[in-house]
Parts: sequence; C-alpha cells; structure tokens
Amino acid sequence: MAGLRGAGGESRSLIQRTWEAAQQVISADRVVVATDHTRIRFAAEAFGTEVVMTSVSCQNGTERCTKVAETINEYEIIVNLQGDAPLTPPWFVDAVVAAMDDPDIAMATPVLRCDASALNGFQEDRENGRVGGTMAVFDASGKALYFSKEVLPYTGRRFSPTKMSRCSTTSESMPIALPHCASIPSGRKVSSNIGRG
Repeated sequence: MAGLRGAGGESRSLIQRTWEAAQQVISADRVVVATDHTRIRFAAEAFGTEVVMTSVSCQNGTERCTKVAETINEYEIIVNLQGDAPLTPPWFVDAVVAAMDDPDIAMATPVLRCDASALNGFQEDRENGRVGGTMAVFDASGKALYFSKEVLPYTGRRFSPTKMSRCSTTSESMPIALPHCASIPSGRKVSSNIGRG
C-alpha cells in the first residue's frame, strides 16, 4: 500500500491514517479493519490493528459491518468509517453514536447542512464531471427519504447566500434514521458510510 505524506512529512498508508482517526473517537471501545482483501489485511496487521476478514460477496460497507456484527457480537453499535476517510472529525462519529442511543433507530448516517457556498461548490464539481458529497432528502420528521450524488435541490442555477441563510449551519451534525437497512442481527445497530459521500 502506498504511503501518504502528512503535514509533518511522515509517510503512512491511507488505511492507517483512517484507523488512527478512528482511534480518536471518544465513544469507540474497539476499532477493527474489516476487509475482504488479503493485501489490506497484511498492511493493517503490520501497523498493529485487529482485522476482521469478510466475504467478497459483501456489496457495500453496510453489509461488511453486518458481517462484523455477526463475528464480534459483544457490541450494540457498529460504525462503518470508510477506509478512505482519514479526515473525518471524531466528533462527527461521536454524534452518530449518540443519536443511535435512541432505541427506535437501527441505522444512522451523518449529514451536514450546507450553506449556499458549499452547495455551489458541489454544483460546480458536478458540472465539471467530479462527484462531490452525497445529498440527502428528509421527511418532516427528519427521516431520510433518499440520497443522491446529484446536487439537491436541483434548480439549474446557483444558490443565493441570502436565500439560503436559514440553512447556513455548516458544522451542525444531524444524524438521521434510515427507513430500511441490511439484515442486522436482532438488537444490533449499524451506522453506515461515515466519512464517505
């Protein structure tokens, strides 16, 4: 695995940097790397982390977390922090874990409200063929209706900062409940796709 140089000049792999970020999450009792690739397994074991091997049949991180929940059955909440997300702030993960204390929530994903500038940035990225963050649409109670890589709401024009002022809390984390999820063992919770759009 290729090393990435940090601000201090030290070279570490992306997966190691993400694992180190996960170690900073206050609510995390245990951090493991879940993978179906032996190359990732050996790289992760080389820097001292626990690895859980999952099936190549897992189609996404949620399914991979479900397999981890079946293997390591002592935790009520399993968080899926994507391996390419070393810049995910620890408070972001802690906010999702705190939201999952609600017994009615079986699955959650973090969402940040964007201001007009951020939405315009996503729209510009999309116009230039770059896929930015994932957009979310909610019902009146705050439950997710759907997610999209397209910029929502689509208006065909730029967003005005004055018309978007009520949505300008860019650092506010708003964990949300998803209406459907993978087959999660009874009484267990999975947080999906933290840090990845």
